[in-house]
Formats: sequence, C-alpha cells, structure tokens
Amino acid sequence: MKNIKALTGRIVRFRDARDWAQFHNPKDVAISLTLEAAELLEHFQWKTPQEVQAHIKKNKTAVSEELADVLYWVLLLSHDLDIDPLKALDRKLKKNARKYPVSKAKGRHTKYDKLR
Repeated sequence: MKNIKALTGRIVRFRDARDWAQFHNPKDVAISLTLEAAELLEHFQWKTPQEVQAHIKKNKTAVSEELADVLYWVLLLSHDLDIDPLKALDRKLKKNARKYPVSKAKGRHTKYDKLR
C-alpha cells in the first residue's frame, strides 16, 4: 500500500505542478483512461498469438509505456474520487470469488449467471 500511495503522490504532484487539475474532472479522466487502454489494445489487434508474442518481445518498452499510462489514469482517478484502489480490488476479488467458485468456473469462460 505504501508504494501505491507514493506512486499516486508522484502522479498528483506531476499533474499539480503543471496546473492540469483544472482539466481533470472524473469524466475526462475516465475518457483518458479508456483512450490509453485503447492504445494498449492496438499492440494486439489483428495479431495471432504467435505474432503477439513476437510483437511484445520486439516492442516491450512501448507496451510497458501504454500499461504505465493506464496505471497513471487509474491511480489519478482513484485519488480524485477518494477510492483506495487496493481496497477496491480486494473487495472485487472477493465478490468475483463468490460469483465464480472454482468448483463451477475452473477452466470455463462462462459468465457467472450462466454457471451451473
């Protein structure tokens, strides 16, 4: 948790030093998060699994920068909405464990409401 708080602090200081908070309402930050996720997806679009592996090997820095951009916006939005991302993730994992019990979901990609 300490590392997440420190990283979030760096992000907020970066933003605030540039006076960008005025542009960062939740809607626009969420849009930025989505746009960065789309840029990450571009690295995988239209590639076979083998092509993806080769692309990642050749372009690992570019892929990692897109992942970093996604994390930047996740942490900034979490900060601005006063949501602890680690607690939110912990709650979500517990919820998903109930929705997708191993006994019903293991090895299956079926949505929780269709598991029998």
